[in-house]
Amino acid sequence: MPKHIGIVACSAEGAALCYRTICNEAPALMGAHRHPEVSMHTHCLAEYMDFIYRDDWQGVANLMLSSSNKLARAGADFLICPDNTIHRAFHLVAPRSPLPWLHIVEEVAAEAKQRGFHKLAVTGTKYTMEGPVYPEKLSANGIEHLMPNADERARIDDIIMDELVKGIFTDESRTFFQHVIGRLSHEGCDAVVLGCTEIPLLIDDRVSPLPTLDSTRLLARAAIRKAIS
Repeated sequence: MPKHIGIVACSAEGAALCYRTICNEAPALMGAHRHPEVSMHTHCLAEYMDFIYRDDWQGVANLMLSSSNKLARAGADFLICPDNTIHRAFHLVAPRSPLPWLHIVEEVAAEAKQRGFHKLAVTGTKYTMEGPVYPEKLSANGIEHLMPNADERARIDDIIMDELVKGIFTDESRTFFQHVIGRLSHEGCDAVVLGCTEIPLLIDDRVSPLPTLDSTRLLARAAIRKAIS
């Protein structure tokens, strides 16, 4: 029997994309209409943001653990979290978690290494772009990275928090992302990390100046593989 996937969700659009990816792509490996059992739990985004705005990552971890424990009781075998930002609290979650996890940034790094990328542009919320998780995980895999500049980071964060998490996708914001990615391509980046799970709803390989590493779908595909392994 496939393993039961537990999704510790944070923002709705990214979590929904992750769930849809599991359900839509698993049949290619499992047979028509088949996918692993999936359960999801989320506290509201405002609760997470209250802790994040105070730089209280233990508070974030406690919310993640609350979801983890509920999913364990629901029968999940392992956990994923389709949200890059709150992975800043992962080191506080993993030792206390009732279940094993897949780590979204590790999946991105593994894909980048497998595809032979050497220098990644990293986009996401300001907490992701200015935090330690991507630098640590990419460096551990021998991959360089560049972040957008301060003004670009501020605008990207505004787009994510004021538009993307609310399901708002505009041509103006898409054009801004294309400009930032294009600029970073001229600084030697050979791929771009879509390091907020909503960004793939705005930018993909069809419109990006660089090949994309879609953190949402990479995590979902890794979860499918683990579930059926």
